[in-house]
Amino acid sequence: MADNSLDDGVPRRGRMRGHAGRRRGRLFAAASVAVMVVLAAVGCTSDSSDDEAPQGGSESGTIALLLPETQTTRYESADRPYFEARMAKICPDCKVLYSNADQDSAAQQNQAEQAMTNGAKVLVLDPVDGEAAAVIARNARDRGVRVVSYDRLIQKAPVDAYISFDNEKVGQLQGQALLDAIGDRAGAGKVIMINGSQDDPNAQQFKDGALSVLEGKVTIGFDTFTPDWSPDTAGREMDQAITTVGRENIVGVYAANDGIAGAVVAALRRANVNPLPPVTGQDAELAGVQRVLAGDQHMTVYKAIRPEAEQAADLALALLRGEPVDTIATGRVDNGNGQVPAVLLEPVAVTRDTVAETVVKDGFLAKADLCAGTYAAACASAGIS
Repeated sequence: MADNSLDDGVPRRGRMRGHAGRRRGRLFAAASVAVMVVLAAVGCTSDSSDDEAPQGGSESGTIALLLPETQTTRYESADRPYFEARMAKICPDCKVLYSNADQDSAAQQNQAEQAMTNGAKVLVLDPVDGEAAAVIARNARDRGVRVVSYDRLIQKAPVDAYISFDNEKVGQLQGQALLDAIGDRAGAGKVIMINGSQDDPNAQQFKDGALSVLEGKVTIGFDTFTPDWSPDTAGREMDQAITTVGRENIVGVYAANDGIAGAVVAALRRANVNPLPPVTGQDAELAGVQRVLAGDQHMTVYKAIRPEAEQAADLALALLRGEPVDTIATGRVDNGNGQVPAVLLEPVAVTRDTVAETVVKDGFLAKADLCAGTYAAACASAGIS
């Protein structure tokens, strides 16, 4: 509308017709006035202020996807492509601005600010630090920008919607699988806990879920968080745990995700621990599932990222259009600022016996990749061919 108007708000097209009408007579002038009224009415119904989400029916706009890190392979290989593909399908004229913070909270704040400066009306934000991201959420609210908290919950700030997995359930699955694998050896040694990053609120929830199963049934001999979810750091932590507890006294390892699990297994091998104790994981990364098939890692947790990313796109588009999200986000979580509409998806434990019916059946991992090279025999043995 702004491109077709002068300072007094009268459309140029209407002015041109008005001038022409006066030259042609009063009859044409009256018709021109009617045309200007119609044009003005159309302009009023289509205009929207800069600090409000577009109203129902809007089929374009800018959405920012802000992911936290690249240590975990899922973000670049799954979350981003699934989200962008879904947005291209449901809103072909929408623009997606993408950034990854590489585990830098200050960088993520700058990326969010840049996205809003570049016109983003919705932020789909997976925070590096759940509490630090409150600054982003508050700035967004002040500017009329909507926020979807993605995978990790933004703490103590206004958030329009949240989508993730039931994180305590993830930890419970890990803890139960570990306890089952340890079996009657539970009293013969100690369990090592190598958790995720303390800045990530999910890491504490995973740990809480695991402890709800393990406490009172095993002895925790070493327990630490891993800054930035760094596998390199996790490897050094596991080296320290082996020294502290003694390699012969380790009956199991709670590793918070597959990246950490890979570092744990490598550290155990360096220390000549044989046989390997059961090690947990999470995310069903290719390397993690291959370790599960080979017997080096006991289990992982499959979180179907495609529905998470796709429903995040659905939430973002609803907010862009100014539509309610309650039909998508039917649950509620408390983030310290209030009750946030939430989608909590169901995680699934994956062991060697269930790889075929979970990550392979869903197409999450391609058989050609999973069973390449030395893993062909392990796949065949697990019924994957």
